[in-house]
Amino acid sequence: MATYVVGDIQGCYEPLRRLLAKVDFHSGRDQLWSVGDLINRGPQSLETLRFLHGLGSAFTGVQGNHDLHFLAVHSKAKTDGKTKTLQALLTAPDCKQLAAWVRQLPMAFQQSVATDAGPRQVLLVHAGIAPGWNAATTLALGEEVSRMLRGPDYMQLLRGMYGDLPDRWDASLTGIERLRVITNVLTRMRFCTPTGQLEFNVKSEAGNAPPGFRPWFEFLQLPPDELLLFGHWATLDGLTNRTNIIGLDTGCVWGRCLTLLHLEKHERVAVTCADA
Repeated sequence: MATYVVGDIQGCYEPLRRLLAKVDFHSGRDQLWSVGDLINRGPQSLETLRFLHGLGSAFTGVQGNHDLHFLAVHSKAKTDGKTKTLQALLTAPDCKQLAAWVRQLPMAFQQSVATDAGPRQVLLVHAGIAPGWNAATTLALGEEVSRMLRGPDYMQLLRGMYGDLPDRWDASLTGIERLRVITNVLTRMRFCTPTGQLEFNVKSEAGNAPPGFRPWFEFLQLPPDELLLFGHWATLDGLTNRTNIIGLDTGCVWGRCLTLLHLEKHERVAVTCADA
């Protein structure tokens, strides 16, 4: 059995299938995890969701901002968003079933994996975690959002999650503002300040931080047995200069690579969009 974690797929179905064939992935034997953004922007969001849904218990993923946007558009909580690359999915006869499945995906996920280097607690988020958060905090706060998303009042979350304010985490926050900040941290953040102020406009390389800001992972100290995997930040090309904080978005939808990490062996495997 092998456990693979894949970066942002974003509807790039054909590269995903080639990547899984390259590692000889079998759903009856192996596990596929995802750091989110399963769909949108790429050409085959419908095929991607049908395939991942069909993997059953062999697949686990966390919510990305594009996955949440799909849910908002599908439910009509968002009526003015970009939908061009989602049209085939939104009009498919099984869209309602697929949307219900996406709603069940967690905001953060952690599981122990027996790697060749010893047991590791592997934490998955889409974008990052705020300064001062640890794995337990991340999972607990993510579950607040997930519980709302899975529940009968999920439309309130999907309508209220858009926006940049409040722009930092504060434990005293309540209601939709609290859920919006948690969602923004887990699915949208790149740069922040030491006190956790978020910056959403700059999407460049880590070295081009706005004044006063730094990449979120520079403020994070993990125990040696923990491993944090994330996506979202394509311009990083997966590089953090940290051995236990690893980016997996390598810009497949932008014509570069789709990457997965073999957890047990700690090996990266990739295919490019041009691979035959």
